[in-house]
This record gives sequence, C-alpha cells and structure tokens, in this order.
Amino acid sequence: MPAEQIQLRDSTLVIDDGVAEFTHQVPKSRNALSLGLRQDYAQMLDMIERDRGIRALILTGSGGSFCAGGDIRSLKEARENPEAGSPDGIRRRLMNGHMWMQRLRNLEIPVIAAVDGAAAGAGFSLALAADFVLASSRAFFCMSFVKIGVVPDLAAAYLLPRVVGLSMAKELALTARRVDVQEAKQLGIVHTIHSPEALAQQAREFARRFVTGPREAMGLTKRLLNQSFESHYALLAELESSAQAVATSAPFHAAAVAAFLDGQPAPYDWERSRT
Repeated sequence: MPAEQIQLRDSTLVIDDGVAEFTHQVPKSRNALSLGLRQDYAQMLDMIERDRGIRALILTGSGGSFCAGGDIRSLKEARENPEAGSPDGIRRRLMNGHMWMQRLRNLEIPVIAAVDGAAAGAGFSLALAADFVLASSRAFFCMSFVKIGVVPDLAAAYLLPRVVGLSMAKELALTARRVDVQEAKQLGIVHTIHSPEALAQQAREFARRFVTGPREAMGLTKRLLNQSFESHYALLAELESSAQAVATSAPFHAAAVAAFLDGQPAPYDWERSRT
C-alpha cells in the first residue's frame, strides 16, 4: 500500500507499512511547540490509537531542529488575554498538555524520537517521553526553563530523574546547560548517534524492526515498566499476572510457540531483523 500523508496544523503525519512518522513543521521557530503543534499531538494520538495496524511511531522535526521548546511569542500573546494569562488559565493550558503527554508516554507501541539539532525545554521533555532516542551528531539537549524564569514542564520533572537520576536531573534543570549528543548518550538519554544525513533513514529502519513484534505483549510490557517506579511489588505482581493472561491468549503467542515446537524461526527476532 502507498504511504498515507496527512497534513495537520503545524506538522505532518505519514503512515507507511506499519510505521507512523510525525514531523514538526515549524522550522522558522526551530519547531517550537506552538499552540497548533500541541493540538496536532492530540489529534495525531487519536489517529494512532484507533489504527491497530500502526506498530511504531517516530517523532521528528524539520529544518535541522527537533523542537526548541515552548513558542515564546504565542505564549506571550496568549497571556495578554486576561483569562488565558491568569494563573488559572495557565494552569488549565498546562494540564491540557499533560492529557496528551500522558497518552504519548503510555502509547502501546514503541515510540522513537529522531532528534536532529535542538531538543530544548519542552522539546527535551518530548524526547524523554519516547522509548528510544536516536540522535544526529549535531543534536543537543537543554533543560532551558530557568533561563526565562519558569519551572520545567511537560512532565520534565517526572521524566528526567527517571532517565538520568535525581542528582544529574537537578544539575541539568538548575544550570540549564547544553548537553551535547556524546554526553547525552553517556547519561542514557540517547540510544544511538547517526550522521544528520542518515538519521531519518536509520530511525525508519529501527522502527520497522518492531513491526513484526507482538503488539499486545509489547504494549503491556511498556505499561508495566512505566509503572515500576510508582508501584509496590504486590501491585506489580497483580498487574504482571493480568498482563500475562492477555499476552498468552493473543494469536502471536500461539504462532510463536508453534514455530518453536516445529523448529522454525521465531516470528519476531530483533537480532535477525538487523540483517
């Protein structure tokens, strides 16, 4: 089937052979998280969640930037509106962002952030919400919020310590220093580094390796791991048991067991899919 391309407000969504690619399309602002782009995320997630044929999602940016953070100009205009600029208006706007951000983090397919150039502020948060970050050699990450006198948002205070540890999270958030791609890999933020020219293709090839995998088991595994820091052992044991009951009832499990007993290759083999 030919690829399906959908034009949204400040982004595009391309669906091709089980892989969805969501591209920020505001290069003049280095793909700052505009109000339109925020709406696009919610709309994109509606489409992804409805389509069980989509097995992986790539997040990326156009024009040599992933996302430079919040759109300062549009936020300034919004805050000039007495209602939108009030403390309650700001609170409601941020909570609306958390509604789709939680959906993104808990999406029951692998999410890959292909980061080229800046991932700053809320853009850094978006990258942290992905399961894997593939980055170009010129990518950098910056928890830039304190530079303009605000606190980390879009789940940064939740996600960052879980990736880099509490002490390093405090350093990155309080200094707002730039983290280059090599340091980001050492900190566990980045999975692999590629040339800017190769990044898009490498991200697509990486995403396609998940397409033959067990959708139910992968989704349930993500949900279990995402809850592991907040849940005590007994609760995780209950969740694990329920998840395993669902996974072993799925057609993929029966096919994989049959292949094993017949001496046939496994239907999903990450190492074999590399070649």
